[in-house]
Amino acid sequence: MWRQHQIRRRLSTCISAAKSTRLLTEKKWDALVIGGGHNGLTAAAYLARSGLSVAVLERRHVLGGAAVTEELIPGFKFSRCSYLQSLLRPAVIEELELAKHGLKMLKRSPSSFTPCIDGRYLLLGPDNELNYSEISKFSKKDADAYPKYENLLESFCKFMDPLMDSAPPEKMQRIASLKARMKDNLHKSVFWGHLMQRAVAMGQKELLDFMDLLLAPASKVLNNWFESDVLKATLGTDAIIGSAGSVSTPGSGYVLLHHIMGQTDGDRGIWSYVEGGMGSVSLAISKAAIEAGATIATEAQVSNLMIEDSGRVSGVLLADGTQVRSSVVLSNATPYKTFMEFVPPNILPDDFLGAVKNIDYTSATTKINLAVDKLPQFNCCKINSPDAGPQHTGTIHIGSESMEEIDSAWRDSVNGIPSRRPVIEMTIPSVLDKTISPPGKHVINLFIQYTPYKPSEGSWEDPEYRESFARRCFNLIDEYAPGFSSSVIGYDMLTPPDLERIIGLTGGHILHGSMGLDSLFLMRPVKGWSNYRTPLQGLYLCGSGAHPGGGVMGAPGRNAAHAVIQDIKEQS
Repeated sequence: MWRQHQIRRRLSTCISAAKSTRLLTEKKWDALVIGGGHNGLTAAAYLARSGLSVAVLERRHVLGGAAVTEELIPGFKFSRCSYLQSLLRPAVIEELELAKHGLKMLKRSPSSFTPCIDGRYLLLGPDNELNYSEISKFSKKDADAYPKYENLLESFCKFMDPLMDSAPPEKMQRIASLKARMKDNLHKSVFWGHLMQRAVAMGQKELLDFMDLLLAPASKVLNNWFESDVLKATLGTDAIIGSAGSVSTPGSGYVLLHHIMGQTDGDRGIWSYVEGGMGSVSLAISKAAIEAGATIATEAQVSNLMIEDSGRVSGVLLADGTQVRSSVVLSNATPYKTFMEFVPPNILPDDFLGAVKNIDYTSATTKINLAVDKLPQFNCCKINSPDAGPQHTGTIHIGSESMEEIDSAWRDSVNGIPSRRPVIEMTIPSVLDKTISPPGKHVINLFIQYTPYKPSEGSWEDPEYRESFARRCFNLIDEYAPGFSSSVIGYDMLTPPDLERIIGLTGGHILHGSMGLDSLFLMRPVKGWSNYRTPLQGLYLCGSGAHPGGGVMGAPGRNAAHAVIQDIKEQS
């Protein structure tokens, strides 16, 4: 199983399943990875670099999962699902040499723009002087408090950093030798000891602030810090990304922290565009995997896992009947899809299946990708120019001038109604990335909340219903940027059922399941199985449904690969 790393590496082993049957079936692989999303590709890269024979099996015709670029309208390349980069772990970027493989970040400054109906606006970004000037338009007190708020959150992020890049200290799940148990106990003692040291170093006040952020609604945290509605709402949108909850939902403070935990080129909390769209992230990782010797097959849909009589995984069965044998399998699919669809019946323990069935996949997210013939002109800027300005470079917050507006949009969804005034995050990556749209035209992403999976009246399968909601979003933008609707050349719309059907996200949940405190760390995906291993021997979870959770991080893939490598070494 363990072989010497290939000196002569294959540089172009990415094939379609129609041409790959012989290549996939001619040997027993050391590892198969189900799903060519960024985490699956990351796992494959690390496994191949360790000397294992690895094949990635991607259901769609294109790699990337939710981190994908697709040209759905001629000349316009959409980051169809995920649309910004910040969370990708520095270790993944450095160890896989992603810059060498073509990954190029485009920093945004300013990074946030919130227009107001009354003619005012708020710009925020990495420029401290700009932030002070802008916030002072609404509150001098808030302008003074904002740097302290940012510094405190940065200290929390530094506290969390080591937790992102390693497996949780899970209990041993199988019978082990005395030596293995002693080694495991030592590892756990070291882990908890280091954690306690960092907690003590924080000091009691900062530690209490940290606990408050984790446990409280984001609205409470922000109300304690600031008085300006527009500032609180702008910051509060980070607490609801991908969530079916509101800023008033307990625990939403952690979601806020999760989405500012990242960095770009060492600058904390900075979100960037990726040249060529988010598919360029997956492409760079796939190049690293291929260079290390991995084989990647597209249009290779897995039907179910093959299980030996001993109860160990022996490979996968593809939808076309092809059997692909392997010693271990890593699933980049959601926990529900992995355990309820890929694993045959009567294999997994009932209590484990019960816990998997109870994972919260409630989603209220819709993504609309647009091709437009001109940039939106915002009333509050009082500038009528076809050229891009600072208001166009970052995330543009529409329909969220106060936390009450966010809460109202959420209450509509709870009652089964797509928000009457949706919360919209608009980004225009073509302002900085000239490779994704024709000259003079632009790509616009709309990340929209809240849209229930099953509306109480109407259906997302009804074209008129879908069109009606899209128009509702465009009309809301028109209130801030008159004429926006008339600039639309065409659009692609992904509601929660579309995200489930096309991308494979259970319930349409972009994070592979809720990021509440009951679904994190030792509780992700379910209690007792947080270290990427599963009750089925030889099966591992490497997607966002595992620790540390969702977003384009690469951490679950990297950590899962290390778990596989460790197990293989111990078995050798």
